[in-house]
Amino acid sequence: MAFYSKNPRNIINNLKSKVGLWSLMKQSHGTCSYSSCLNTIHLHRFLPLTTLPQFTNPDSISHKKGHFPHFQRFQSTTTEKQIDSVPNGEQSQVLDFPGGKVVFSPEMRFLSESPSVYSQCYRVLDDNGQLISHSNFVPVSEEVAVKMYSNMVTLQTLDTIFYEAQRQGRISFYVTSIGEEAINIASAAALTSDDIVFPQYREPGVLLWRGFTLQEFANQCFGNKADYGKGRQMPIHYGSNKLNYFTVASTIATQIPHAVGAAYSLKMDKKDACAVTYFGDGGTSEGDFHAAMNFAAVTESPVIFICRNNGWAISTPTSDQFRSDGIAVRGQAYGVRSIRVDGNDALAMYSAVHSARHMAVNEHRPILIEAVTYRVGHHSTSDDSTKYRPANEIEWWRMARDPVTRFRKWIEINGWWGSEAESQLRSSIRSQLLHAIQIAERAEKPPVNDLFTDVYDNIPSNLREQEKLLKETINRHPKDYPADVPI
Repeated sequence: MAFYSKNPRNIINNLKSKVGLWSLMKQSHGTCSYSSCLNTIHLHRFLPLTTLPQFTNPDSISHKKGHFPHFQRFQSTTTEKQIDSVPNGEQSQVLDFPGGKVVFSPEMRFLSESPSVYSQCYRVLDDNGQLISHSNFVPVSEEVAVKMYSNMVTLQTLDTIFYEAQRQGRISFYVTSIGEEAINIASAAALTSDDIVFPQYREPGVLLWRGFTLQEFANQCFGNKADYGKGRQMPIHYGSNKLNYFTVASTIATQIPHAVGAAYSLKMDKKDACAVTYFGDGGTSEGDFHAAMNFAAVTESPVIFICRNNGWAISTPTSDQFRSDGIAVRGQAYGVRSIRVDGNDALAMYSAVHSARHMAVNEHRPILIEAVTYRVGHHSTSDDSTKYRPANEIEWWRMARDPVTRFRKWIEINGWWGSEAESQLRSSIRSQLLHAIQIAERAEKPPVNDLFTDVYDNIPSNLREQEKLLKETINRHPKDYPADVPI
């Protein structure tokens, strides 16, 4: 249907004659209880779902749990005038369009490509570990705070030692989480064990918090017989059915729509849980991110999107990826409540994720969290980041904005930590990890035939033929294949 009119009133009359399901509603100046539709923990400033006119008729808005005003479908088939204030004093009209209200105006106004005010970044601790005045946050007990810090130190040590092991040629590949420990551990601490995690590849701290042992980490990186993936995945591609942690996939952003589907399933089964997915700023440049955001908003699925905006997608800076005000504003465009958080502030991350989970589970809504941080390490052991960013920039983030040091200062101020405990922790973790590596390195490798199992109940003939050819090739050229892999 196409038509042209110089007068907005003619547009409305034309629409009335074409579509009987659209209606216009009366409005006078005043406000309704739209805020009652957004009951939540107002600890932080989450970006609202959208900007809507205030309606005096509360009956026109659904107050059911998990339903939002701009998703309401109206049954009226009549068309009436609605009064609205416009610059020249004329009457404007509001159209009940399927999916939301359309406010007509005689003024031609393009939406700006950039905001006049940038999104605020929520933080609780300053760089010296001091509480910022008037900050709102979820209280953390001494037990939880000490466990969070211990896990952050463990993750930091894990990265250091496994990175060195790769450089020694003992494992083939590794990815560190240096500089992003707070996002890992604080977010995990705010979730429950029933929440399903769909990670990228820089979230081993979530597994660590849930109970994945140092030995299990080592078994996976060395690909031995005790590895749950039977050596078929690259190092750091962890997974655990027991801990509700889906196996890491290298393909960027494919886990995001998977998380929404799982969240929708949790909603349909009326589970007291949500799905959580992690991804980097580069992942938001993939179509999967946008499809997942829209999918989650429309189905009102209890899913938390946690974007680690660390400034770089391998060698591509965010300035070459997008022109929007970060990531959080994209959620608002899709009708998803969003917040930008200091990803190097463990207390802020814990509070934001804790509140996001409450909203996701109790209100059946998706939440987007943009965690602003910096990737201090190289993208992976296959990367040298000093080729595309200055070394002094990396060092400044490592020293001045280290999330582990910041959180340590806070627990020390509270009298929960000291130098002696610090020394004992680091020494213990290092010795435990080195021992785990020795065991993993000496353990037997999975047999060759494991390459062909666990996909089909009955292995098809073409795979049987491939297995036969592979074994024959290994026997003919034994020096070209690892001697410790059973045939």
